[in-house]
Amino acid sequence: MIQKLKTICEESELGGILITDPYNLQYFTGFRGGEGYALFTGAQGILYVDSRYTEAAVQETGKAGSGFTVTEFNREHPLMDLLGRQLREDFVQKLGFEDRSMVCSTYISYREKLAPVQLIPLEDRLERERRIKTPEELDLLKKAEAIGDQAFTEILSVLTVGMTELEVAAELEYRMKKAGAEGLSFDTIAASGIHSSMPHAIPDDKQLEEGDFLTMDFGCRYKGYCSDMTRTVVIGKADAEQKKVYQTVLEAHCKAMEELRPGMRCCDVDRIARYHIREAGYGEYFGHGLGHSVGLYIHESPALNTRDETILVPGMIETIEPGIYIPGFGGVRIEDMGVVTENGYESFAHSKKELIEL
Repeated sequence: MIQKLKTICEESELGGILITDPYNLQYFTGFRGGEGYALFTGAQGILYVDSRYTEAAVQETGKAGSGFTVTEFNREHPLMDLLGRQLREDFVQKLGFEDRSMVCSTYISYREKLAPVQLIPLEDRLERERRIKTPEELDLLKKAEAIGDQAFTEILSVLTVGMTELEVAAELEYRMKKAGAEGLSFDTIAASGIHSSMPHAIPDDKQLEEGDFLTMDFGCRYKGYCSDMTRTVVIGKADAEQKKVYQTVLEAHCKAMEELRPGMRCCDVDRIARYHIREAGYGEYFGHGLGHSVGLYIHESPALNTRDETILVPGMIETIEPGIYIPGFGGVRIEDMGVVTENGYESFAHSKKELIEL
């Protein structure tokens, strides 16, 4: 990881890089605590943490082999003093910083206290290093998705009329954690009936009713890496329109998966599913992008949407999650997470996607 940072410095003509984003911290240093500051000056990499994290930081950076040493800051040795001293010792004049994640007040503080060092925006340069996953990262992502698969399979025997959306979300979360998840990758969505027409509905005390669509969007973290999947079922029997909507989404989902190839632009993959849904007469009810990348963070780049022209290459993770959301009627979303391969796309999810009526 030190070599990657050195390359970025050389390409951008920087004397150093300051990393504060928790996901970039973990990627480049191995430290998972979230609250730390990594400084790379070209000569060395130093991870600054307070006493709550010193022992863990030493262990995790060592295990990762990141090349970063750990320094503790405290009242006697404030962070800004340590940063300023190191920048002077290593003759850093231009320091790259994560302008897309740093809040304005923090930037102003750094600019004033680290002067005369110039702070240079890195934009998404660090995040781009995370786009292509290593074999080790892919294994962790597969495991995280497998945990979600298991939770979905188990909950099918629990879902029943009268159960609340909050209870559905709690059951999914419990089962993921019981299967080895260390936490959630985002707040679980369990949206039933007319609530399912809202893509990011918040679960409440609404009870499941006969004939409801139930959309469940959920994911977990496994050793820092996220999963993401969505399944929609019907409580009871589906009517003709529900079956048509569901089948349209399923066909769009499968077509995008089957036709995705390395070398395609993200926006062209999105177009495959969007065209199919539009031709079926539901174009106005599919408003979000087809998918996004996943890794240490649940929404990484590149994204499968109408605007992203990034060329897909093997090793990139993408979700494929078309949906149809009709106010007053309900909605359907089906989502897998998988990887772009040399020949196409490999889904990490294996749960049944054909319509399930409970």
